[in-house]
Amino acid sequence: MCSLAILALCCPEHARLESEFLAARNRFCSRIQLANLSPTEERQLAVEVAMAIARLKEHVAEHGCQR
Repeated sequence: MCSLAILALCCPEHARLESEFLAARNRFCSRIQLANLSPTEERQLAVEVAMAIARLKEHVAEHGCQR
């Protein structure tokens, strides 16, 4: 299993996409814990996480790189 730093050397795009996913997931979890979100806000954050996952999966499918 590669560290994020080693992965960045092998495939900077994969590392960037993974970082975007982790940031979106952390934002979602933090906002859920800290505030009462409206259904619209919760849906928007969930969509951000889902889109980050989709972009990462698409990249892996196209380039075959993964951790």
